[in-house]
Amino acid sequence: MSTVKPRKIRSTTSKDTGEATPPLIPGVSKPTLDKLTKLGISTPLDLILHLPLRYEDETHLYPIKHAPLNQTVLVEGTIIRADIKYRPKRTLICQVEDASGVLFIRFLNFYGSQVQSLSPGVKVRLLGEIRYGFFGLEMVHPKCRTLKEDTPLAECLTPIYPTTAGLSQTILNKLIKRTLSTIDLTDSLPEAIFSPLGLSGFAESVTYLHQPPPDASQHHLTEKTHPAWRRIKFDELLAQQLSMRLHYNKRHSQKAPRLKNPGQLKQQLLDTLPFSLTKAQQRVEKEISRDLNKAHPMQRLLQGDVGSGKTIVAALAAMQTIESGFQAAIMAPTEILAEQHYRKLSGWLEPIGISVAWLTASLPKKDKTAALQRVSDGSAQLAVGTHALFQEQVSFNKLGLAIIDEQHRFGVHQRLALRMKGMAEGAASKSQPHQLMMSATPIPRTLSMSYYADLDVSVIDKLPPGRSPVITKLVADSRRDEIIERIRQACLTGKQAYWVCPLIEESEKLQLQTALDTYQTISQTFPELKVGLVHGRMPNLEKSAMMAEFQSGNVQLLVATTVIEVGVDVPNASLMVIEHAERMGLSQLHQLRGRVGRGTSQSACILLYQSPLSDTARMRLKIIYENTDGFEISRQDLQLRGPGEFLGARQSGVPMLRFANLDQDSDLLEAARTTAELMLKEHKPAAESHLQRWLNNKEDYLKV
Repeated sequence: MSTVKPRKIRSTTSKDTGEATPPLIPGVSKPTLDKLTKLGISTPLDLILHLPLRYEDETHLYPIKHAPLNQTVLVEGTIIRADIKYRPKRTLICQVEDASGVLFIRFLNFYGSQVQSLSPGVKVRLLGEIRYGFFGLEMVHPKCRTLKEDTPLAECLTPIYPTTAGLSQTILNKLIKRTLSTIDLTDSLPEAIFSPLGLSGFAESVTYLHQPPPDASQHHLTEKTHPAWRRIKFDELLAQQLSMRLHYNKRHSQKAPRLKNPGQLKQQLLDTLPFSLTKAQQRVEKEISRDLNKAHPMQRLLQGDVGSGKTIVAALAAMQTIESGFQAAIMAPTEILAEQHYRKLSGWLEPIGISVAWLTASLPKKDKTAALQRVSDGSAQLAVGTHALFQEQVSFNKLGLAIIDEQHRFGVHQRLALRMKGMAEGAASKSQPHQLMMSATPIPRTLSMSYYADLDVSVIDKLPPGRSPVITKLVADSRRDEIIERIRQACLTGKQAYWVCPLIEESEKLQLQTALDTYQTISQTFPELKVGLVHGRMPNLEKSAMMAEFQSGNVQLLVATTVIEVGVDVPNASLMVIEHAERMGLSQLHQLRGRVGRGTSQSACILLYQSPLSDTARMRLKIIYENTDGFEISRQDLQLRGPGEFLGARQSGVPMLRFANLDQDSDLLEAARTTAELMLKEHKPAAESHLQRWLNNKEDYLKV
């Protein structure tokens, strides 16, 4: 069962009788219940869906002499000798004999009681890998069981479960086996649903995974490609799709202001621009415009690679909103990006008579009070800011459209808070504002089908003309002097450059070059250049002033942390150096690289890396070097990191898929998507039963 937060498991008191009611998992002690809670287990169904990581084969017994080497095997014999050796390290060494030969077993960590139990004459059953050692055939730290009488072999493979400190495999195995024999595993899906897909029944699949027969393929089980695993993964994906589709349908039953499209403000804005919209921008603008003219709230995700022109599309949506008599708001995750939007939008809109308010947490009190008043009385038609836009003291006069840039950087509840700001005050039936979410991190198709299935999606799939491709180079840190000389020559010929560092102060643990040290060093290295510094801990006024200096060309080389990752637009900047590129994620590298190549000059991004590289770092650098397409980079990023980190969802409250892999199980995702539509039309009770089993009333975490 997908869970967001483990629920507390404890006895409760009945209000009627005052008597303690039993816990949801009966017959389990309080300490064990507490440990199960750490694993997210609070109900019998949680136990059943706590599936094994791997298996051990205790169904087949090998003679010692004929057991295969270097793989886990089960052997049995009698201890004929046991000694404690003290050199080179304290070690318990036992000789075990059966009819075929002798095996040495070694324990580097052991207790006195263990020494007593492993005395000569004791019969033992051992599970472990046999290898050649100093004395001959040996097992090191085998799983060891003493036998007082003939003990039958296991009838199925032994499951090994995820666990926590103090909760043994034996206890987990016992609890799950007992629950399997008592719980109702009636299928939540009609056979007509799963059978045509070649999937087995739910009860059959769950039982197989907990108790696979001796001849089961351990490879297919551990790789989660076995048919039993496919049924479980399909069920999980189906629950997600059902929840998303229900939310999508529910949204279409809610009210929102119909924002008509006379188009006069849009045309005024387009007439003042020094560029024309691309066909991709025109197509997406029409999709958004149609949504805004509907009586239910738009929730549309606007995707576009770095530099594809999302801001002007958002501005046109705001014009339709304002011309219809409502306010629009644009929220960005950082002050640098928010200020970039404010400056650009003010430059576009104020000449055509649109009032733009600027609101961030760092504004002086007097300016903030004035901005809040303008937003509240409606004299500010467009509000631009950071998370300060959804704080309690902000009151919109008539919010019709909320635009969220870099939406994956905001938590689910932050996005919801801004949307709720627009509920029409005093209306008999409250309406919601429309919502447009923008992302320069293209969402891979499988992720869009899964976590964004409740949204409408628009894609700007072409860059504006005149953009020159950015050349990416991988350079070892040992060649730093060459890079410094290249920077000098570029700046002396009138170009500008970024030097990006991952930290702003010394870290002994990571030992990375810091922005502060780099700034000092580079300032001394380039006395003939004007060098600037920007990092996240600078006062906002200083930060804004420095960015303005760089944009005007007064600063030739800007040393910065990753605060410039999004939003900075300096066409004359044609060279970027990224320190310790091996430490950064693919999305971040791609975003940073997008800060250059915004003019007509040939641009380059140099990724400085420190050897030796880990396998993951090597793979990341290879991907960013070989690809400029943001969608392909995102697809490979999803494979490397998984959806939780990719979405930033682990800290925002969205439950991750526990069993399905979006890349490997795309066929199941397609089937779940189609099946969800069918079930909501023809098998509604089964759909509700399925959601109850898998989400247990947690659907809202998937709906925001």
